[in-house]
Amino acid sequence: MNQEIQPLGDRVLVRLVEEDAFTKGGLVIPDTAREKPQRGEVVAIGDDEEAIKVRPGDLVLFAKYSGTELRLDGAEHLILGSADVLAVIKRAAARAA
Repeated sequence: MNQEIQPLGDRVLVRLVEEDAFTKGGLVIPDTAREKPQRGEVVAIGDDEEAIKVRPGDLVLFAKYSGTELRLDGAEHLILGSADVLAVIKRAAARAA
C-alpha cells in the first residue's frame, strides 16, 4: 500500500536513516544495544513554509526523543515540529561519518 502523508503547520515528515550495525573496529552491535536514530531525510514539509528552514531531500539531525513515530511503506518515519530539527547535515559530512 503506497501512502502519502502531508504534514500540517510547521511539522516535517522525516524518514529515519539507520545507524551502522558495526563499530569502527568491526564488532556487531545487537539491536537491543543500538541507540535510537537521530538522523533522517526530509520527505515532506508542512504548509507553514516561513517557519520551516529545511526542504525535502535534506539530511537532518533531530532531537533524540522527539516526534511521533509511524511506519510508511515498510520504512520508519517521524513527524517532527520544525523546532525539533537541530541541524542540516551536508552530504560530504554525512559520507565521512
